[in-house]
Amino acid sequence: MRLLLMSDTHLPRRARELPAPLLAELPRADVVVHAGDWVDTPTLDLLTARSRRLLAVYGNNDGPELRARLPEVARAELGGLRFGVVHETGAAQGREARCAARFPDLDVLVFGHSHIPWDTTAPSGLRLLNPGSPTDRRRQPHCTYLTATVTGGALTEVELHRLPPRRTR
Repeated sequence: MRLLLMSDTHLPRRARELPAPLLAELPRADVVVHAGDWVDTPTLDLLTARSRRLLAVYGNNDGPELRARLPEVARAELGGLRFGVVHETGAAQGREARCAARFPDLDVLVFGHSHIPWDTTAPSGLRLLNPGSPTDRRRQPHCTYLTATVTGGALTEVELHRLPPRRTR
């Protein structure tokens, strides 16, 4: 099972559209995961229409229309792993222990908010993944997203993809 993970798209504030390399990954993904801060509903509509399956939450920058359509926390069993998605996890310091305590029933937690890619494993075994942002790199050198594979009940081939800089007019 191939996963495509993204967060913090902030459209159309940070970019006019999702980057072409990210859109090209959609047909290859069995599940698209979005960890919130969409900002606009057309992006949700696009991913809903073009994804085989969408697992998504709202973020702190998402208004009432998105909050009416998306949960604050999403959960799903994918290929034998228990996944959760949430937008915010708090400060980086203590994140693994805090998330393991909050989500003791998960194998993988996908989160966003910081725009900083993150891949760690808590002592409990909970894998924490933040794909960064494909449209707003903030203090990071690149805009990013993640792909991963679930095979035989294990998360494999977790890969951070760096996007080329956007062209400016």
